[in-house]
Amino acid sequence: MDSLTAATAPNHLLTPPANSHSSTQRLLAPILPPSSLNFNQIRKKFRVHAAENTRPPSAASAIDFSDPSWPSKFQKDFEARFNIPHLTDVFHDDVVPIPSTFCLKMRSPTEDFADGYPSDETWHGYINNNDRVLLKTIRYTSPTSAGAECIDPNCTWVEQWVHRAGPREKIYFKPEEVKAAIVTCGGLCPGLNDVIRQIVITLEIYGVKKIVGIPFGYRGFSDEDLSEMRLTRNVVQNVHLSGGSLLGVSRGGPSVSDIVDKMEERGINMLFVLGGNGTHAGANAIHNECRKRRLKVAVVGVPKTIDNDILLMDKTFGFDTAVEEAQRAINSAYIEAHSAYRGVGIVKLMGRSSGFIAMHASLASGQIDICLIPEVPFNLHGPHGVLRHLKYLLETKGSAVICVAEGAGQDFIQKTNATDASGNIVLGDIGVHLQQQIKKYFKDMGSTADVKYIDPTYMIRACRANASDGILCTVLGQNAVHGAFAGYSGITVGICNTHYVYLPIPEVISYPRVVDPNSRMWHRCLTSTGQPDFI
Repeated sequence: MDSLTAATAPNHLLTPPANSHSSTQRLLAPILPPSSLNFNQIRKKFRVHAAENTRPPSAASAIDFSDPSWPSKFQKDFEARFNIPHLTDVFHDDVVPIPSTFCLKMRSPTEDFADGYPSDETWHGYINNNDRVLLKTIRYTSPTSAGAECIDPNCTWVEQWVHRAGPREKIYFKPEEVKAAIVTCGGLCPGLNDVIRQIVITLEIYGVKKIVGIPFGYRGFSDEDLSEMRLTRNVVQNVHLSGGSLLGVSRGGPSVSDIVDKMEERGINMLFVLGGNGTHAGANAIHNECRKRRLKVAVVGVPKTIDNDILLMDKTFGFDTAVEEAQRAINSAYIEAHSAYRGVGIVKLMGRSSGFIAMHASLASGQIDICLIPEVPFNLHGPHGVLRHLKYLLETKGSAVICVAEGAGQDFIQKTNATDASGNIVLGDIGVHLQQQIKKYFKDMGSTADVKYIDPTYMIRACRANASDGILCTVLGQNAVHGAFAGYSGITVGICNTHYVYLPIPEVISYPRVVDPNSRMWHRCLTSTGQPDFI
């Protein structure tokens, strides 16, 4: 039977393989351009792919369900896809593992290794390479069940396993030979400094002395005016107390080949990349180029997207903080609307292609009457449109509050085809459009509406991570370092089903994660707002 890889969704995994490092039979199709392309081209290619795959592709068209052995073939295919890359895939016997220098019974960082590499064999803090985490815990019995993710029409149960993250007993880098670099790309997000801090601290516990930050994203590899920033525990000790990024951020960058040239020139053999889908596409391209050149380099990603649109993960860092900070804006909009005669408050929140922030913020506040997200189409006008429902709310409640994701309702706004530095399409301001349409609608009726519009985007992006995100960032940073020392590369670290895991980068960037309009969470949001279908 032909491989199912190209036709099946990546949220169905398989049972743990017997050989934890072997990936010679990987079936991953290349989805990234050659190393000569720059990062704007990589992001553009990713966006085109994502636009065509905003939903998991159907497996039904590729699997012969009449074949009794289809589940085992399905599992073998997914085993190949989710077996994370390891140095031994390329170097085979050329790399020799050594006992880990990470042990919490060693209460201080190791000063030198003149007497060998110490390890406490009785310490039970290590993760076995064959440990796996069950990704999905709901056994759906019908495709019509809310939020059901089924492989076949009978919803056959297939266990979904991913690699458990954490420190290994054997490592593949000698700490004194490591030069680690950290880079933050894209836009700002709460928690960037928390992750940077924890990567540095964990590297030092392993015994690494050479740690640098690459300033202003991938641009820092090519701009001669930007120098590496030396990082130590003293430097990063208090950076998590403020928002932003100690290293700065930017979009775009030089070609993959030029970046790897600079890594070779500077002796960098561990690269930690903090960013979203486009940044991870670049990290995977760097990983592939290092393999092509047979460089012993570990490239590890840490997903950074405030929109929470990375596949397979419970959430990404910055999301909880964004939802919490959005409450301030929503509460202000509520007070303004409630205090005015026929008042309407509009709050626009982040979410280019996914409405997770708007949905969760609406649920959390309990003050939202209408929640609009990119995944759920709506009409403004007509008997079932937003404006007609708004008229009903003002007549019955006297006021209303609308929460809208920035990517919602773009069909109503004239497109300019303008793009930002990363090549992302510049969206029209749906908040301003709503404000104008509401005022016009009530004016044409000979009525009034006092409309206030709040856009807290940059206030949310720039704030310090809250406690929940602080914990998430800390553990993600630690596990990124553990993964690199364990010899893995081309991976990203995330939280799945409340546990921390390693995933191959191509599987988490194949298309954006979006809100399922049939999910229980969206149904809960509709129950909270009481809004009808606007179609």
